[in-house]
Amino acid sequence: MFIPIGDDNIERGHFPVFSYGFILLNIAIFVFQSSMPEGANASFVQTFGSIPVEISQGVDLETLVTSIFLHGSWMHLIGNMLYLWIFADNIEATVGSPLFLVFYLLGGLAAGLAQVLINPYSQIPCIGASGAIAAVMGAYIVMFPRSRVKMLIIIFFTVVYFPAWAFLGFWFAQQLLSGMGALGMNGVDAGGVAWWAHIGGFAFGALVGFVFRKTFVSQSVLRQA
Repeated sequence: MFIPIGDDNIERGHFPVFSYGFILLNIAIFVFQSSMPEGANASFVQTFGSIPVEISQGVDLETLVTSIFLHGSWMHLIGNMLYLWIFADNIEATVGSPLFLVFYLLGGLAAGLAQVLINPYSQIPCIGASGAIAAVMGAYIVMFPRSRVKMLIIIFFTVVYFPAWAFLGFWFAQQLLSGMGALGMNGVDAGGVAWWAHIGGFAFGALVGFVFRKTFVSQSVLRQA
């Protein structure tokens, strides 16, 4: 089994305050959720999660943002925060914190709207940072395709490196195949994964990534690693 644990850090002029701050915020909110009685937690998710049937009717549109900071379990949280920690800092360090903040939130919005478009009548709340993080990953593959992703092989407890374009390209292909397979179930598989939020977020991030690359990324950075 392979687990991503890091990447090549790009040394730029901006400290990634939001990349790390979002990790702390997501953890704090989940701890708060976990401290609630089960019924109160369910009500909290129902209130602040993004419910497609409501969004498609123009109701509770703010939940497209609030849902980005909610998670359903520790494993859900840990997986998302790991990917955020690996891929977000290089982008924020390159484009600056204010622009990264706008990009991250818009990525989450794009991801949520993509899922609503596929499944507009669902009454199940969608929660999790994975759509916004998918946008980060989409931008990363365009901005830093030759960066290396550090992977831990658990069985042998050894580290190997994969080019970012290969790792993220494979990840997106998985999401796309799973999303196509889940279309008969309104874009959500039996495990409750909103694949089209991942796909929509990644596509949005890749498009913005081309603008970021042209504006902020030098050829020397593109050639490194």
